[in-house]
Amino acid sequence: MASASAVKKKSAGLSDRTSDIILVAICTVVLLIVAYPLYYVLVASFSDPYDVYAGKTFLLPSGFTFDGYKAVFADPKIVSGFLNSVKYTVIGTIFSVVMLYITAYPLAQKDLPGRKWISLFFVITMYFGGGLIPTYLVVKATGLTGSMWSLFLPGGVGVGNMIIVRNYFQNSIPHDLVEASEIDGCSKFRTFLSVVIPLSMPILAVQAVFAMVAYWNDWFTAMIYLGGKGEPLPLVLRGILIKSSAATEQASMISGGYAELNKQTELIKFCSMIVAAVPMLIAYPYVQKYFEKGFMAGAVKG
Repeated sequence: MASASAVKKKSAGLSDRTSDIILVAICTVVLLIVAYPLYYVLVASFSDPYDVYAGKTFLLPSGFTFDGYKAVFADPKIVSGFLNSVKYTVIGTIFSVVMLYITAYPLAQKDLPGRKWISLFFVITMYFGGGLIPTYLVVKATGLTGSMWSLFLPGGVGVGNMIIVRNYFQNSIPHDLVEASEIDGCSKFRTFLSVVIPLSMPILAVQAVFAMVAYWNDWFTAMIYLGGKGEPLPLVLRGILIKSSAATEQASMISGGYAELNKQTELIKFCSMIVAAVPMLIAYPYVQKYFEKGFMAGAVKG
């Protein structure tokens, strides 16, 4: 009787194959919803802007052209901006991950004196801040304006990410393994380097992705603190777009030439998005396998 009721109960629900088909269909729809806007921008960057706004561009370029990319890469600052972005992203990512680790790991130790009060101090900074002007005054007073370190030091520790890393240390790294390494003669620092870091590669990859994307896309901080020196790629692209828009506005006051300049401005908008996004799209697949595992493990409450 028990087996008959179990078979009846199983037949009443969806089969595994049917469930898999439904899940795949849902994931495919979500993928299309998420990925199509980026694909649309890619197609639009090779299309005639007027065709784009007329709705003639859907899956393939309409009025195929490289004019937008030619205008973007014709700017002499584009190479230096790319190299600056790579430099800031690499240094900033390493700096941010190191700062997260050296703050999260001590706070994950339950025998740390004043652990709760130190954690509270970090949490308070998530809700209260001085704002842009006080932060700028602090950066200026410390002599960091014009230096690339002004991009890293003011926000060296992302408290929300630090809490995720701390939870990962608490819940995903066996405390017995740490104790065993110390019994075998390892110092706390050697245990951290030889045991904790190798076991925390998933969460490290997650935080590296967060930092990479943040530093690669950051143009506002560079605009405020660098003073026009060592501009990163997003700020260079912003300058190219502003120049093109200004030229279009000037052409609007003169008969002729406005339509062509306006067309180029619209192309530059789409091309700038692609140029800025491609490096991160290339880098992400290399750490994607760690992303979900690390993020979910670090998000466990503890």
